[in-house]
Amino acid sequence: MDFDYNSTRPKLILAEYGRNVQNMVDYICTLPSKEERNRHAQVVIDMMGFLNPHLRDVADFKHKLWDHLHIISDFKIDVDSPYPIPDQDSIHPKPDLLDYPQHRIRFKHYGHTIEQMIERARIINDPEKKQSMTLAIANFMKMAYLTWNKDSVEDDSIIADLRDLSGGELQLPPDATLTKLDFKSPPPGSRTKGGAVQQNNNNGKNKKQQLQKKKKKH
Repeated sequence: MDFDYNSTRPKLILAEYGRNVQNMVDYICTLPSKEERNRHAQVVIDMMGFLNPHLRDVADFKHKLWDHLHIISDFKIDVDSPYPIPDQDSIHPKPDLLDYPQHRIRFKHYGHTIEQMIERARIINDPEKKQSMTLAIANFMKMAYLTWNKDSVEDDSIIADLRDLSGGELQLPPDATLTKLDFKSPPPGSRTKGGAVQQNNNNGKNKKQQLQKKKKKH
């Protein structure tokens, strides 16, 4: 016995209309007389509107139904439509190709944004603003570095990389201090906001000690 499973049937083009509508549209395409095709197509259009009453809220919903009829037939139905036949390419437009980034990132752990920030800072004329921007970039570089590598990093190393990336134009004094960052997670259960976990652990120990004392008395 042959079983008819959905997985073995042709794919539904517009699933919201169901298998029966698609079968009827396929049948209309096989009718030899255009007069018959027109008559049957109108019946199917009325049925499609009944199955999807929400389309009545769409402006010119009849036009939408006729467009859907052509789509369901895979644009093979030959009927006298009261509306222009939709363009197949406009129904299934191909997405525009995305340009692949062509720039080469020297230090991938800092990212391309750092290079853009450096280029902006290099053209600042005000020495005070330029120095402030340089310090901000160095702190951002340190944060980016620690995001990739959880180990600590010396400030001198960040300052040297900044000098290298800027071609020597952005420099900080050797004794400059960057923002201290610590990305190391606390031990599990040792601390949460407000010390809630530690408090819960202490409460648990106290209850355990109280139960042990009661057992000894009995």
